[in-house]
Order: sequence, then C-alpha cells, then structure tokens
Amino acid sequence: MRRQRNRRRAARAALAASFAAGTASAAGLPMNYLTSAGAKGGLILPLTWGVIAIAVLVVVVISALTLAGIVRRRDRSADAIAAPPHRADASRWLYIGLPLSTVLLIVALVWTVVVLQRIGAVPAQAAMTIEITGQQWWWKVRYLDADASKILTTANEIHIPVGKPVRVQLISADVIHSFWVPLLSGKTDAIPGQTNVTWIEADRPGRYRGQCAEYCGVQHAHMAFDVVAESPEQFSRWLARQLAPATPPAGERAVAGTRAFEYRCGACHTVRGTLAGGTAAPDLTHLMTRASIGANTLPTNAGTLSAWIVNPQSPKPGNHMPVLQLTPDEVASLDAFLVTLN
Repeated sequence: MRRQRNRRRAARAALAASFAAGTASAAGLPMNYLTSAGAKGGLILPLTWGVIAIAVLVVVVISALTLAGIVRRRDRSADAIAAPPHRADASRWLYIGLPLSTVLLIVALVWTVVVLQRIGAVPAQAAMTIEITGQQWWWKVRYLDADASKILTTANEIHIPVGKPVRVQLISADVIHSFWVPLLSGKTDAIPGQTNVTWIEADRPGRYRGQCAEYCGVQHAHMAFDVVAESPEQFSRWLARQLAPATPPAGERAVAGTRAFEYRCGACHTVRGTLAGGTAAPDLTHLMTRASIGANTLPTNAGTLSAWIVNPQSPKPGNHMPVLQLTPDEVASLDAFLVTLN
C-alpha cells in the first residue's frame, strides 16, 4: 500500500512538473494570449480564462444532460407504450439545462461589457501619442509631438517606455487591418476613413510581437511588427537617436549607393539627410537599428538586404515594391549604403 501511495505521489508530482513546464513554455510564445505583460493585458486575461471556463462548463452540462436523457431507463410496459408521452417528463432536462446555460452566458456577457468599459478609455496620464497606419502589408509608425521637429516616422518596430501607458491612433491607408499585441492588448481595427483609438502599456522590458489580425490580402501573414518596451532612459536615448538624420556615408562605394538610392528608391522611401523623400514606403533613415525588414519577414542584415533589393517578390510575393532590374554593381552600392543607416 505504501509503495502504491508513493507511486501515486510521484505520478502527481511529475504531472504537476509537466504542467508547470508547459505553462512556462507557453508564456514564452510570441503570440501567446493566455498570459499578459502589461496593465491592459492584465485586465483582459481573467476574462479570457473566465470565458473559456464558462464555455467548457456549458458544453459539459448540456452534454451530460443530453446523455442522461438518452440513456435513462424507459418504461417498456404495454400500458406505458400505449399512453401518450408526458410533456413535463420529456422536458425535465431542458428545464434544468436551459436556465443554467442562460445564467452562465449572462455572466459572461456582463463580465465582457465591464472589461470593455475599463479598457476602452485611454488613461489620462498617457506618456505620448503614436499614430499607426496599416498598409498592405506593413505598419507606418509616427510619434506625434506639438513640436513638428520632434515628430518621428518609422516602420514596423514600435518602441515604448516601460510602465507608462501609450495612446495609439489607428488608421488605414487601404483596406481594414487589425492591430493586435496579444501580451499587451486586445485587437483594434484600423479602418479606412476612420481613426480608432486604443492604448498599450508594458510592465516589463521585452520585445513583444504583434500581428495584423484581420485578413487584408495575400501577404496578411507577413504583416507583423514588434513592440519594444524599454526603460524610460533607454527609450529617451532611442528617440533622440531616431530623430537625428542619417550619418553621411563614408567610402566611395557607400557614396555611390547614396546617389543610386536617391535616384532609384527616393520616390518611395525616405532617408533623412539625403534627397530621398518618398512617403509611399517605409522610412529607412535608421534601418539597421530594426530587427527585421519586410514587416518581420526577414532579419536585418547585409545578406537579406541584398536579396530583397534584387527581388523583393521572392520573400514576400505581391508586395508593392517592384523588381528594379538593378545591375550587380548597383546592388553592391545600395547594400553598402543601407548598412550605414544606424
């Protein structure tokens, strides 16, 4: 008996350890919505688990009552067969299951409305306002400021200070998109001709993956972004660096790349400090400070930059950047210039 009890304890301990390991692993997933890393996510998380529990309970209760009604013993006597069915007896299980399910669903509805009310209003102490434009298939990010010289435009990587709520204005340049950072916030649509307002806040430093959550075309799956939460001091340093123009390139090859970029790419892209001033595509002034290109399609390095320049349709078919038919020398020059954009 003692040996059996010990085995049961060991089995329970192993099961608990396995569950804990699985939970820890899930917490590290980039798009995990069953944990939170911020004030807003912390308000949504209990509702998420609660609705899951209520849904499971409703399914279990209704299934159990249905099964009980099917398998319960029936009176097979001749008198019972000849007599008409008793309506109250036939409806007994319905009278039990329907009110119980209704009560549980009303609880879920009221709970949802309360949470939506709590997360809907942007905190009055918001540290800043960021305007985010969803486009096929990338995110334009503008840090707004009353001083026009301090308005920063970047793309696909959103930096925020830890512990401070950030107001987010969402718009769309083409079709409906949806802004979603599972660990920090629920989903908010970006709709053409309309500005929707939400907010995000991170309670610890980290890189949090976001994704367009509304199907918006062929490259919907490659319309991701990162929210980088860092200390207020680190964020201030990052912002000051991003506001500065690009450092003038050194070296003959990089200088030639600057001219090639202005001529070949400047109608769509901006690099502050050069003649390139296009607004149709991402601002590349500090391209090499971002972890990825193509809205999290490829990591940022010299090799992926060259591959993207030569044929952007290969890693991300259907995106709006054309194949420019560049010579190998032009590609090398552009690459030499782009890697200087720190």
